[in-house]
Amino acid sequence: MPQIRPITDLRNTNEISDACHSAKEPIFITKNGYGDMVVMSIETYEQIAENHRIDDAIAEAEAEYQAQGVLLDAADTLAGLRRKHLG
Repeated sequence: MPQIRPITDLRNTNEISDACHSAKEPIFITKNGYGDMVVMSIETYEQIAENHRIDDAIAEAEAEYQAQGVLLDAADTLAGLRRKHLG
């Protein structure tokens, strides 16, 4: 369950840092009762960014398939890449 905390909790930076690392998910910060910021550990950010890159690659591959209608065999493709780049 996401943590939602008031902006005044940011005064205690060690507590927020510990919460970010232990929860391994973003903490939502509110200001005057409304969402204002998101705070997270670097590890959580990198995981989210990597998932985003993977999602983008999948979407690109799906769009390419829709446009061209061609599927490549993974074993054949990898064998060709090995021959080309590894000799």
